[in-house]
Amino acid sequence: MSRTFATLAVVSTVFIVAALVLGLQVGDARVVERAVQQRVSVHLLTGLAALVTTALVHAIVLTYFMGTGRWLEETCRAYKLDQRYVNESLSLKYRTLPWMCVAIGLLIATGAFGGVADPASNVNWKGIGPLTSAWVHFLVACAMLAVNLLVNVTEFLAIQRNGRLVNDVLGEVRRIREERGLPVA
Repeated sequence: MSRTFATLAVVSTVFIVAALVLGLQVGDARVVERAVQQRVSVHLLTGLAALVTTALVHAIVLTYFMGTGRWLEETCRAYKLDQRYVNESLSLKYRTLPWMCVAIGLLIATGAFGGVADPASNVNWKGIGPLTSAWVHFLVACAMLAVNLLVNVTEFLAIQRNGRLVNDVLGEVRRIREERGLPVA
């Protein structure tokens, strides 16, 4: 799973960076020229792709922890193994989950501030003090990218540790089955 996650995390990060770069190339979005509006549209669509892809990656991680946690729980119960495997897996999941929520919250906030910064929107928010709404959107996007990178590293390390737990349990199950003369796949 760690290799699959790493690939998905890189893809989602590429989308985020692409949206950020495309946003920087927009220039003044208030200019009513076809080229400028096309850049805005491409930035918007790339940003939406980044949001959906990145949220999906975090959802896959959560699903992975839910599935392996359930498997560990049932296997440890069936083979009367030490509960520490289940407890450590739960600990990994619950240490990762709040950071996933922060990353997804920042994704949503970036999109929301992007919508507010769009001069074509009906929202008439000028920004915070000297910071225009476009600058606020940019700063939130930068924070989102940084946080998402940190969360990806955290998730990757948790997935690796959880994978080692699963392998340890598989080793214990193999040992028990061999001791009892049961078939081992």
